Amino acid sequence: MSIPATMKAVITQADKTIAVEEVPVPTIDDDEVLVKVTANAQNPTDWKHVRYVTIPGSICGVDYAGTIAKVGKAVTTYAVGDRVAGFVHGGQYTDRGAFAEYVKTPAELTWKVPDNLTDEAAATLGCGAWTAVQTLYYPGYLGLVEPPAKTDKGEWIFIYGGSTSVGMFAIQFAHLSGYKVATVASPKHHDLLKSYGADVVVDVFSVKTFGSGAGKLITILVVKPEAQAVRSDVQITASLLYTVLGRAWGTVHAQPDHRKHIAAFLTKFPGLFKSGAIKPNPTKLFEGGLHAVSEGFEYMIAGKNSGEKIVFKQ
Repeated sequence: MSIPATMKAVITQADKTIAVEEVPVPTIDDDEVLVKVTANAQNPTDWKHVRYVTIPGSICGVDYAGTIAKVGKAVTTYAVGDRVAGFVHGGQYTDRGAFAEYVKTPAELTWKVPDNLTDEAAATLGCGAWTAVQTLYYPGYLGLVEPPAKTDKGEWIFIYGGSTSVGMFAIQFAHLSGYKVATVASPKHHDLLKSYGADVVVDVFSVKTFGSGAGKLITILVVKPEAQAVRSDVQITASLLYTVLGRAWGTVHAQPDHRKHIAAFLTKFPGLFKSGAIKPNPTKLFEGGLHAVSEGFEYMIAGKNSGEKIVFKQ
């Protein structure tokens, strides 16, 4: 496969906006693969990086699907032409980001896409799905029983925000693992979430408090220090998906055990999605490829998307 010297990519600007620019195609390390991107999915972290934490000149975007264009010398699990998908840390590096014609990533942090998934569907199986896996199954978090094993204890798990990307995947994974699932969402999403395996779905606007029982709370949002004082019998832990990449970032230390866990779980992805045990998010396609990312950001920031994943096809 012929690889050009430059590519188009969505680049973060000093004024906290983005622009499509021509930049060098990334050079891969021995344990990495270079992917020709065919589709992307958008996440809240994408626009939040641009607005709050990005380094100007970085390639934006975290979720991608595509075809392998080049493999590193030490890579034996993939070949040029394989369809793959994955998650990277966009908005922080000049040579690593998903909203581009090419993206580089460690081979163990990507997975082979089965034939029954379109590129757009595969692109939705990054940030949201990986976050669900990390929070549900990582031993240091909830540590639930991992598929294909199942629990038979009749235990309940509550998932707040069932119609979010993470929520839809968490419902499916928890159900697959044998847990009873309760969640909240707007009424228009109730039937979909029940089809994913939710046992109880309540109107998100009608719930003020939850039961008095103790337990564990895993959150993917920032937690104020005083939150723990509200319920001393509830163990509160904040997770951050970027730790699965095994790279230090700002004040966040590298977490090789997080990377080891997600890399092992990714080997299950092809079978789970080929069998239909886990379904991709519903999608909303924005026409225009990389040039449509700004429009996608505006749509999401305005709060217009609900129960759907914004995708772009290159």
